[in-house]
Amino acid sequence: MFAFDRYKRKNINYQIILCVIALSVIGALILHSAMANDLDRDAAMTKQIMGLSAGFVIMAFLMIVDYHFVLKFAPLIMLVNVVLLGLVLTSLGVTVNGATRWLEFGIRIQPSEFAKIFLILMLAWFYGKNEFRINRFWVVLLGLLFYGITAALILAEPDLSTTLVVTFIFVAVVYASRISYKWILAAILIMIPLILIGYYIIVRYQDYLINDLHIYQVKRVLDFIYPDRAGASSGNTQQDNSILAIASGQLFGKGLNNTSFESVKNGNFLAEENSDFIFAVVGEELGFVGCIIIIALIVILVFMCIRTASKAPDMSGRLICVGVASLIAFQSFVNIGVSIKLLPNTGLPLPFFSAGISSLWCFYMGVGFVLNVALQKKEDLSTW
Repeated sequence: MFAFDRYKRKNINYQIILCVIALSVIGALILHSAMANDLDRDAAMTKQIMGLSAGFVIMAFLMIVDYHFVLKFAPLIMLVNVVLLGLVLTSLGVTVNGATRWLEFGIRIQPSEFAKIFLILMLAWFYGKNEFRINRFWVVLLGLLFYGITAALILAEPDLSTTLVVTFIFVAVVYASRISYKWILAAILIMIPLILIGYYIIVRYQDYLINDLHIYQVKRVLDFIYPDRAGASSGNTQQDNSILAIASGQLFGKGLNNTSFESVKNGNFLAEENSDFIFAVVGEELGFVGCIIIIALIVILVFMCIRTASKAPDMSGRLICVGVASLIAFQSFVNIGVSIKLLPNTGLPLPFFSAGISSLWCFYMGVGFVLNVALQKKEDLSTW
C-alpha cells in the first residue's frame, strides 16, 4: 500500500502543494464574499471550510499511498463508479432545479464529480496494462466502452457539461497513451460530419427540441449563437451581468466583502455567484490583477501536473497526471469562458473556488495522486 522505500523527500512537489494552498485560501475568501447576501452564509462557509480541511487530508493521504496499489482495484473502482451513477437515476437520486445529480448519505454527494477521477484511474490502469497492445482493436473498443458507460450515465441525469469534461479527459488520456495517429485521424474523420449534422439538427429543428423535448442545452447554444433571436435575452442575461461585474472591477477591484451600492454582486444581479459565476465575483472584487493571478496559479498547477507526467515511472503514472491536468485545465477554461461569454452558458464549478464538497474532493484526490507519481520519479525507479 505504501512504498516509503522508493519515496524521497526531495521529490515532493512543493510547487503543486503551494499552488493548491493558494487557490484554496483565495477561493474560500472569494466564496465568503460571494455569499454576502445569503442568509445561510455562516453555515455554508462552515461546511465549505470543513470540506477544504478534509480535502487536504485526502490529498496528503493519497500522496503517500502508492498509486500502483490503488490501480490494482481499478476494475472495482469502475464498478463503484457505475453503481453510484446508476443509483442517481433511481428513486434514491436527489433532484435540484430539474436535474437529478445527487445522492444523500448523511451528506449530499454528487457521483458525477467523483466519476471524473474514477475514469482517470480506470483508463490509466487499462492502458498501462496494455501498453504494448494499445493499437489493437479490442483495446480501443474497451477504452471507448469504459468512457461510454460513464458518459451515458452522466448525460442521463441530465448533465451535459460534466459529460463534456469526461469526454475531454478521455481524449487527453488516449492521446497521451501514444495511440497511433491512424486511430486519431479516423476519429476526426468520424466526428467532423457528426458535429456538422448535430449543428444542422439543432438549427433546423430548434423549436421541436426546445418545446417538445425540453432540451434546455439546445436553447443555451442557440442563445449564444443567435443572441438577437426572440427569447434569447433571458438566456444571456447572466453572462451579460457577469461581464458587467468583471469590467466594473477595473484594475484592482472593489475589494473583498465590499458594500458598494454599485456592486453587481450586492445588487443581486448575479445568479449562482457562489458556483458557476464565481469568477465574476473575482473580477469585480479583485480586478484585472486578481484575475490574472488566479489564472496564472491555475496554469502553473496544470503545467506542473504535465511536467510530473513527463517524469512518471510508467504509462499509468503518466496518464494519471495527464488526466488530472486535463480535468483542471478544461474545467477552469469552461468556467471562466462562460463568465466572460466566450462560451455558451453551462454549469461547471471553478476548481478550488466554487461551493460544493464533491467538486472540492474531486480535485484534491486528483492532486494527491499526481503528488504520489511525483514521489516515484523515473530516475528513482531503476529497479522498478
